[in-house]
Amino acid sequence: MTNVLRLDGVDRSFGDRRVLRNVSFDVTAGRMTGFVGGNGAGKTTSMRIILGLLAPDAGQVSWRNAPLTRQARQRFGYLPEERGLYPKMSAREQVIYLGRLHGMDASAARRATDALLDRLGLAERGDDLLETLSLGNQQRAQVAAALVHDPEVLILDEPFSGLDPLAVETVVAVLRERAAAGVPVLFSSHQLDVVERLCDDLVIIADGTIRAAGSREQLRATYTVPRYELVVATDAGWLRDQPEVTLVDLDGARAVFDLAPGVDEQPVLHAALARGPVRAFRPVTPSLTEIFREATQ
Repeated sequence: MTNVLRLDGVDRSFGDRRVLRNVSFDVTAGRMTGFVGGNGAGKTTSMRIILGLLAPDAGQVSWRNAPLTRQARQRFGYLPEERGLYPKMSAREQVIYLGRLHGMDASAARRATDALLDRLGLAERGDDLLETLSLGNQQRAQVAAALVHDPEVLILDEPFSGLDPLAVETVVAVLRERAAAGVPVLFSSHQLDVVERLCDDLVIIADGTIRAAGSREQLRATYTVPRYELVVATDAGWLRDQPEVTLVDLDGARAVFDLAPGVDEQPVLHAALARGPVRAFRPVTPSLTEIFREATQ
């Protein structure tokens, strides 16, 4: 694939503190890549290196199989974690202004701004000063500012910060549209439930090193233990005595259990049926929170 943003062996230190160690991952065209890690893990530093705001000590960032240049970065859209808009400008003026900085003519910047403010539910507040808007509406304006010039790549640091659930859904829909149009999207978020629902690919970073990277399906396969949920008509405590079974959770008739690797689940089902009706028997897919915990231990 040619439309791939790639970090390859990136290191970065501040003084004697090494904050990135051999960071390598891809952000692929048309896919949403979630970038997750705890505070200080290296997410923002990685994003700033992609944008050219920081230089790596080693390694490189490439786009379309070539080293990333300043000219190419002009076609990127960036949403920083900290709000960077001018409080004394209106939302509409601010987004138009940033569109012009990216080379748009006045009429094109105005049309794109009006369309985005409407799409993001901010049209009625577009002429209000940024400082008078709620934090959520300021964040919508910042999302519009990142998108106004129709960027080829999106780098979004905590794009859902300050948004209520309805606004999160609006922004998610807009980002999905961009990805569906072929734009690579890299976004970080502490809201793991949103990341899990939104991302196609996932990058997990801890202590400046990449602990896991791949599609959701790949990571689930890698970090999945054979886990099942069983719901029976009576108490499921008998599972404690089943060979190769480890109970994870037991609540009366409902049990969640792990099987030793390579052990067939069918004998457990047969044992349950021998004791009476089985209401449910299904595999349990690990959540992003569980994958994150396992990858960063």
